[in-house]
Amino acid sequence: MTDTFQFKLLATDGKARRGEVSMPRGTIRTPAFMPVGTVGTVKAMYLDQVRELGADIILGNTYHLMLRPGPERVARLGGLHELIRWPHPILTDSGGFQVMSLSGLRKLDEQGVTFKSHVDGALHHMSPERSIEIQGLLDSDIQMQLDECVALPASPKEIERAMEMSLRWAERCKVAFGDQPGKAMFGIVQGGDIPHLRVRSAEALAELNLKGYAIGGLAVGEPQEVMLDMIDTTIPHMPFEKPRYLMGVGTPDDMLKSVARGIDMFDCVMPTRSGRHGLAFTRRGRINLRNARHAEDMRPLDEESNCPAARDYSRAYLHHLIRANESLGGMLLTWNNLSYYQDLMAGIRKAIEEGRFADFMAETQENWARGDLAPL
Repeated sequence: MTDTFQFKLLATDGKARRGEVSMPRGTIRTPAFMPVGTVGTVKAMYLDQVRELGADIILGNTYHLMLRPGPERVARLGGLHELIRWPHPILTDSGGFQVMSLSGLRKLDEQGVTFKSHVDGALHHMSPERSIEIQGLLDSDIQMQLDECVALPASPKEIERAMEMSLRWAERCKVAFGDQPGKAMFGIVQGGDIPHLRVRSAEALAELNLKGYAIGGLAVGEPQEVMLDMIDTTIPHMPFEKPRYLMGVGTPDDMLKSVARGIDMFDCVMPTRSGRHGLAFTRRGRINLRNARHAEDMRPLDEESNCPAARDYSRAYLHHLIRANESLGGMLLTWNNLSYYQDLMAGIRKAIEEGRFADFMAETQENWARGDLAPL
């Protein structure tokens, strides 16, 4: 641990990077997957379990936490770490993505966003300064600038307007953040699927000399190849010595291909949401436990896994739980999925250290392609 926020590159293999983010509450091994704890809980999991699976950091959401229980209340209760019993690093998303999804319930201008709560209809205003204030009250370790995220497809004019406003908001967020020892504020590159706007955003944010940088506005409706093209376009214009975070991504395949392009950090609701809906991620690829072919299959999801959910329960039982809408089914599959995501990241880190990331990537994709009926 350290009293300051530091990022150190330990190894590279092609464009893939193995690093460490060090801060007072702990070290984040990169590439890293951050489980999403939107309202202070990783759904269907105890946080002790999340830690045991290998997570160094979790994500909380400014928008949802400002609505309930409220940032001032969280501060009075000792901060988010104390409230949820997670003494390790927390990153808070600024809420820009959630505000985008409100569409008809919001009004956006230069000063920020005025919106109606999806919980009770109450009117709220979030400026860049208020977003940073809320994240400070939550006591998060990595705070994200307020940005405007635009769903794709969108018109070039709309994408450019949102990108330029996000740049102005980044400057205001930096001033509001000030100097918080041991903590960091990350800027967010926007620009949709337009290469020159991505470049403009990345270069302008780099001039602010922030402690880290994210790529936002992807995995919002565009095909994977477009997302990867935008990463390829953006990465050369991001500071090499700072951590790079791809927001809201994604599937194991998304992450593998993004690491190959130089991404260090990820978050996504995919493993938890999929688990609650009967979908398992494994070394053999995706397994839909709703399918009738699992009804009498006594094999576990993965007999070699260290995770009890994957190793000790039959597919027949998991199928029964999901079809019967029993909570335990979603709990076990979420446990399995988060375990697989963390195991995948650990494998990626080890492969980069050993200079064999390309081989690891090929082997992983080959195992997915074999399917869950083929032995490994």
